[in-house]
Amino acid sequence: MSNVRRIIACILVGLGALLLACAAMIPTYTVGKVAKTPLDLRITTIAKSVPGEESLVLDAKSLTSPEGAATVHTNVPLFSQRFLTVEEPSDADQMTVQAGQTLRRDDLDPQAGLLTASVDRVTIDRVTGEPIDASPNGSIAVAQDPKSGGDIPTELQRRGLQYRFPIGTEKKSYPYFDLNARATYDIDFVEESEIKGVPVYHFRQTIPVTNMWDVVKHPSYQLALPAAKWGLEGTEPVTMTRYYTNTRDVWVEPRTGAVLKGGESIHMFYGRSADKVDVTVLKSHLVFDEETIDAQLAVTQESLDKLDLFGKTLPVILGILGAIFVIAGIVLGVLSSRGRTIDPPTERLRRNL
Repeated sequence: MSNVRRIIACILVGLGALLLACAAMIPTYTVGKVAKTPLDLRITTIAKSVPGEESLVLDAKSLTSPEGAATVHTNVPLFSQRFLTVEEPSDADQMTVQAGQTLRRDDLDPQAGLLTASVDRVTIDRVTGEPIDASPNGSIAVAQDPKSGGDIPTELQRRGLQYRFPIGTEKKSYPYFDLNARATYDIDFVEESEIKGVPVYHFRQTIPVTNMWDVVKHPSYQLALPAAKWGLEGTEPVTMTRYYTNTRDVWVEPRTGAVLKGGESIHMFYGRSADKVDVTVLKSHLVFDEETIDAQLAVTQESLDKLDLFGKTLPVILGILGAIFVIAGIVLGVLSSRGRTIDPPTERLRRNL
């Protein structure tokens, strides 16, 4: 009987030690495998102009009409939609993100109100969110005429975050790529806050006034039109260049690097110089709507639950069970040893006879 107890005790101690080892290894090994941007992302985000704030849109037809000055519409409701998917090449370490984005007026039908359309692709590291070192690591296809659907694809080597922040985002500045300027500027940590009870880090990026003709030689980025068309005096043609500036705000769930909320204060304008606005092309403050924020929260919560399972819950359960088994094995072993040493003389004499 004592031999059986010793065997059981050894099994319990061995099993307990194994469970304790698993409890120690899971947070360091398994979480590292789990803590990556999922490959099954299919995310639609919608941002709308903030009611009550200035929202201006140039009537493009007024630039080409034979009479009258350029017309800028006020109080225009805008609707920006982005559909993000994961494409090939993607594997355990990297993923290719494709984002199709449109901006349109919400007071017109979708076709008539379409202002811009683009398809952006970039291959990023699944942990850091940074573009991979391969060249090129991305491409941009911008509709020359959104209503005609004629796209101009351009391969592009870029650096900086864009659609995801690193797993384990820190309170610091990160390089961040701007699609319109096709350049990278720092996005700075502002403060720690909450969105519907979930802790987030607020970051802000300011894009300096950028000459769009220097970025892309698009015909609409530099126009020579009669002075009257620009609302100026005189009869001679005046050349205007399109400029762009933006202030971007994002709220990031730091453990997963997911962007739960985003907003942009965009300003595009024609000017004779970067410091003078002659005709506004677009000016609006666009922010994720509540449905988008809720959807982002739901997707992020799944990742957080998985991280908690492997990083906290499972190790604690295995650690407790391991400790119980080890203690039980030790106690049983001690009792078995005591049973072997207690051998009264009368019992020894009886067995000898």
